[in-house]
Amino acid sequence: MNILMVLTSHDKLGDTGNQTGFWLEEFAAPYYAFLDAGANITLASPAGGQPPLDPSSDTDDAQTKDTKRFKADSDAQQHLATTKKLADVDASDFDSVFYPGGHGPLWDLAVDQDSIKLIESFIKQDKPVALVCHAPAALKNVKVDEEYLVKGKTVTGFTNTEEDAVGLTDVVPFLVEDMLKANGGHYKKAADWESFVVEDGLLITGQNPASSEEAAKRLMTKLNG
Repeated sequence: MNILMVLTSHDKLGDTGNQTGFWLEEFAAPYYAFLDAGANITLASPAGGQPPLDPSSDTDDAQTKDTKRFKADSDAQQHLATTKKLADVDASDFDSVFYPGGHGPLWDLAVDQDSIKLIESFIKQDKPVALVCHAPAALKNVKVDEEYLVKGKTVTGFTNTEEDAVGLTDVVPFLVEDMLKANGGHYKKAADWESFVVEDGLLITGQNPASSEEAAKRLMTKLNG
């Protein structure tokens, strides 16, 4: 089982002067769900190399069993520090792809042509695509047969009220919930910060950081048939 994980390379939180990037829990929980299931994991990002970590995801109160495991795992840290360039990966080499969130994807993966083509290739090859929290931003410009991929599909992602709660509604380039609806998706959500994952055909989406492990497990279940 070969799984690709795609992380953001974007590290600036708009014009705030603060840093952003990927969300640690949303990387670590799926990473270990895949690893413990015996999958081969390849990591990629638009720029390659070390992707930026959102410092807000690395505070004491944001730690989980998986983030703690990652901090003690030198192999995983080295793996993360040497991500492949997204332009150099081919969907045909993998069984599926998983996108962790963090605010970074709103700026780069939403418009990155390599990412857009990659997701389109996975779908055309009948391979599942999973994204969690802000990572569904990567679906913004993905089309299949000239229609938005999310059109008519049940999807979820970081809610407008969750974005408001973290005070970034006026900072982000767009709101995930609004974008998914505007592109024709049937947007569903649970209560803020609760784990919530939906699956529609080849597309698996999770609402927030708490949904990352469940999204990864749903992907593994799908792959195992």
